Amino acid sequence: MQLSYWEYKSWFSNVDFTVIGSGIVGINCAIRLKEKHPQSKVLVLEKGSLPQGASTKNAGFACFGSVSEILSDLKHHTEEEVLKLVQKRWNGIQRLRHLLGDKAIGFELNGSHELFPLEKPELYEKCLESIPYLNRLMEPIFAKTPFVTNSNFFGFSNVREKYITHQLEGQLDTGKMMRSLIQKCVSMDIPILNGVMAQDVTDSNGVGIIRTTDFVFQSKKVFVATNGFASKLLPSETVKPARAQVLITEPIKNLHIKGTFHFDEGYYYFRNIDERILFGGGRNLEFDTEETMEFGETEIVQNKLETLLREMILPNYPVQIERRWSGIMGVGAQKSPLVKQVSDSVYCGVRLGGMGVALGSLVGQELADLADQ
Repeated sequence: MQLSYWEYKSWFSNVDFTVIGSGIVGINCAIRLKEKHPQSKVLVLEKGSLPQGASTKNAGFACFGSVSEILSDLKHHTEEEVLKLVQKRWNGIQRLRHLLGDKAIGFELNGSHELFPLEKPELYEKCLESIPYLNRLMEPIFAKTPFVTNSNFFGFSNVREKYITHQLEGQLDTGKMMRSLIQKCVSMDIPILNGVMAQDVTDSNGVGIIRTTDFVFQSKKVFVATNGFASKLLPSETVKPARAQVLITEPIKNLHIKGTFHFDEGYYYFRNIDERILFGGGRNLEFDTEETMEFGETEIVQNKLETLLREMILPNYPVQIERRWSGIMGVGAQKSPLVKQVSDSVYCGVRLGGMGVALGSLVGQELADLADQ
């Protein structure tokens, strides 16, 4: 497709910064660039009609890591690395709240609770024993003791008698958050072009060359923020896709469950929203199958979610499923995000490891700041 004079002049000429991906990282990157360079021409490209990947498909958890998740991370990372990552998650949520305000993102500080199925007594005991140690590590980050124990006051079945509660974790409305981010972006005269798929990004004499499915244009600097799809544009970087499947119930009269909940080292998670239960996870049932860029649901994961929903979360309640969907995350051997300069004019902020809500705002800021280094 040949761009008209008007199209080229209005959108694709003299572009200073092009951000690929209109999710949490991409929009925050664009906003930060415009804040630091108010006279610059910033452009955001998005292949979908809505942000693809995970930004509008996640569970809306403002979380920093449950006890079992952190213990698992400590098997593969140093204390310093784990603390740095938790600090980034905390800073990212604070930036998001400050940028948009709690009302605009539907933020609620209801705490989160880690549950322990009866069939895993060793993990339960290990996590209980580790609370004092982890509190000593984490208190400097939160300025408060994060982990406490609570009794099973929501009445879940087939779980141990105590939850481990993170008092500082919260929840937000993913749709409100992304609408607010997009509105702020547009209000700053940053166009978001949907339905434009970048197929290739190269560097030519310090200038970024972006080839889309329909046309080619130049940008002084290019920022790749496509997370789970990053390997398509950055084949040299190690980012693997990870599909997460989710379901949501129909409204439940007098729903008494409130907060966010995790179990099985974070591979399962659920929450209340609009008098419903949103429940996701099960990637650990078929890691190979879920390492994909294809959206969709599988019978093994959905059946497991329904079984746990009816036997653990809402026992003896005739719950009905209203909707199912999936999102694509970006993961790797390291839990820390990949924020780096790839070439003279190309940068990336990807591999958020399923913590995009917490990390995305900070990663977007860090990605934008690379332009000035």
